[in-house]
Amino acid sequence: MRLSQLFFATLREDPVEAEMPSHRLLLRAGYVRQLGSGIYSLLPLGFRVNQRVEQVIREEMNRIGCQEMEMPVVHPADVWRRSGRYTDVGPELARFKDRGDRDMVLAMTHEEVVAGLLADLVQSYRQLPVLVYHFQTKFRDEPRSRGGLIRVREFVMKDSYSCDRDDAGLDVSYWKHHAAYTRIFERLGLHAIAVSSDVGMMGGSLAHEFMVLNPAGEDVLVLCEACGYAANRQVAVAPKPAAPDEAPLPREDVATPDTPTIADLARFLEIGEDRTAKAAFFTTGDGRLITAIVRGDFEVNETKLVNAVRAIGGIRPATVDEIKAAGMEPGYGSPIGAHDTTIVVDDLVARSPNLVAGANRVGYHARNVNAGCDYSADVTADITNARHGDPCPECAGPVVLRNGIEVGNIFKLGTKYTEAFDATYLGEDGERRPIVMGSYGIGLGRAVACVVEDHHDDKGIAWPDEVAPYAGHLVALGATKEPQVAEVADRLHGIAAAAGREILYDDRDESPGVKFKDAELLGMPWILTVSPRSLAAGGVEVTRRATATRSTVPVADVERLLAEGLPAGDLPAGELTAV
Repeated sequence: MRLSQLFFATLREDPVEAEMPSHRLLLRAGYVRQLGSGIYSLLPLGFRVNQRVEQVIREEMNRIGCQEMEMPVVHPADVWRRSGRYTDVGPELARFKDRGDRDMVLAMTHEEVVAGLLADLVQSYRQLPVLVYHFQTKFRDEPRSRGGLIRVREFVMKDSYSCDRDDAGLDVSYWKHHAAYTRIFERLGLHAIAVSSDVGMMGGSLAHEFMVLNPAGEDVLVLCEACGYAANRQVAVAPKPAAPDEAPLPREDVATPDTPTIADLARFLEIGEDRTAKAAFFTTGDGRLITAIVRGDFEVNETKLVNAVRAIGGIRPATVDEIKAAGMEPGYGSPIGAHDTTIVVDDLVARSPNLVAGANRVGYHARNVNAGCDYSADVTADITNARHGDPCPECAGPVVLRNGIEVGNIFKLGTKYTEAFDATYLGEDGERRPIVMGSYGIGLGRAVACVVEDHHDDKGIAWPDEVAPYAGHLVALGATKEPQVAEVADRLHGIAAAAGREILYDDRDESPGVKFKDAELLGMPWILTVSPRSLAAGGVEVTRRATATRSTVPVADVERLLAEGLPAGDLPAGELTAV
């Protein structure tokens, strides 16, 4: 491909809206352009990268026996009503009506479709197990798109589905995918950590996310460097400290002016934050007010809270009016005397005596508040976040917190969807049983962005060999004035094209500085520079983009390399003629 004909344009300045290196570089290098919030066009270079990622995934899915297919992106709403997710999923599910006034949705995922196909196609145990996958556009109406391709609204995902006779079969399929994902991310040049995660809207009994560590990642991971424990903080469980051994004391109100935060309160009363109870207020998608109580030195884990109260449609922060309507005062609130709210108490608070909590009056708190005495819990559960330095639940060593970006997920769904769609099979004993499913996803655009996050420098992108849109970037310097430069560069480009190993050829009439900057920005693994100086030195200057190592290689050897394919990694030692 001649760069003079390529549909792209580079940007000399960083886009002001770009928050992360991948966002900045993919825009600057002409790989993507934004159409709307969380909606991007892949320009030819970006599309080729996406194809390379897709092919790696396809090869590893085929390797474990998955069969590729394609399912629609537009679904009748009745399909999602049948599973219950039409009402359970919030506004991120795009709903619309077709011209016949029928309710439709834009698919976020395809469990319902697969379950329906199973009900139609599978009759006997002899047809199981089966693994299927496809690459398909998805749409999720994210409330806050960010990070370029990291969090978008429209994206292509590989989603695969395992269909087994029983839980034992599902276990085999699940760990096949776990191994395949490990290989995929290794091939893409990503160090991905598998962490335990919440099943979320997918449902089921077990889930893992594959995370790439990144300071800008929205997920917080709880990791133990001693034993390898790894979990998303959404589900991480850390042993909590012992509660003081004290007898409950009578409650008494105390004036605490200008202390709306736990830190303010602790300073004013000269006590530790561990001697306080903190109230947090949320409203569920179905309109319930939730009052969550945790010890002052902990934070509420919203995922655990959602699961504890089985919140339909998730939760949002409650408004001041909603809190006051239940008899509580924001900044000085507690469940004491509250009404019309579901009270959820963390298990540590439930056994911690004589805490300081809000008195539901501005400027006042109550000493010696005891759960079960001064108020009653509707639900008692672990609803707090693990903290840096907390003991590991497996080895008791200290855990660390790291931010990460999710690049893949795997779920044991069980029979949630097949039971809803009557997808059963006839067993060897003549009994009908529901098919057992698993679901497995990788977002292609997010994977591309994470590769850039891990493979860039201050000059631009440095693509790994498996992902690069072209293996090499051929740069001709001074071709308009030096016929020999143009002749050699044209011949090298033609040799690569004839061998089916197309390279990117910068044949533009631009200055050497512009060409070098663009080559480093675009990030092909090899930069091949033909110039009067390189030819005078005996050949072509060959540069490995990732390491900046350079060598001058005879033209004949470069011709052979292009015909055989530029290598992954270093040039083959001992096979090139010395200049």
